[in-house]
Amino acid sequence: MSDALTIPPEAPPVAAKKPRRGRPPKTERDFADTRDALIRSGLEVITEMGYLSAGIDAVIKNISVPKGSFYHYFASKQDFGMAVLTSYGAFFAHKLDKFLLNDALAPLQRIGAFVDHAGQSMARFEFKRGCLVGNLLQESPLLPDDFPEKLKAILQEWESRVARCLEEAQRAGGINSGTPPAQLAEIFWSGWEGAVMRAKLFRSAEPLNQFWAYFQKNIQ
Repeated sequence: MSDALTIPPEAPPVAAKKPRRGRPPKTERDFADTRDALIRSGLEVITEMGYLSAGIDAVIKNISVPKGSFYHYFASKQDFGMAVLTSYGAFFAHKLDKFLLNDALAPLQRIGAFVDHAGQSMARFEFKRGCLVGNLLQESPLLPDDFPEKLKAILQEWESRVARCLEEAQRAGGINSGTPPAQLAEIFWSGWEGAVMRAKLFRSAEPLNQFWAYFQKNIQ
């Protein structure tokens, strides 16, 4: 019988396949990092240009993501815009907490510190960026249906933080107004968004300072 098909006893075992060279498979971390980069870029673009004028090309321009890959992370521009808005709302709420929960300062001083910081931040970007929420409020009649409700929810979150700080000031005798803190907080944000837009127009933090001085004078 021929032994042509017999494997000699000294033959080495078949070697395991070596992994292919090249880029490793995309991991969950890669996905999260790229998605976050797109959101950060979108925040810059939409804050400067507005949602309606912002294009996908402008968003991906500086982060080396192919245009076709954008839709791997977001189903549509509307889905992307909502993700950017949600991220900004949470980011700004955290920033407010940093100032308004600072027990080292009196309540009204905390709001004043926030106002100073906002002016410095706008100056750093040459007053080209303002508040994303304020920008979208101007476009709200033309935005997708779910945007206005999200904008309202974010504003209410911010207002509640300012209201708590004003309530603390009221208890400490720093506010003489009998207007409920929640209502004062609504007035604050209505005036604040207008002051931010005026600061962008005149490229100066003075409108922010003027508004805060006027608001503070009227509640003390």
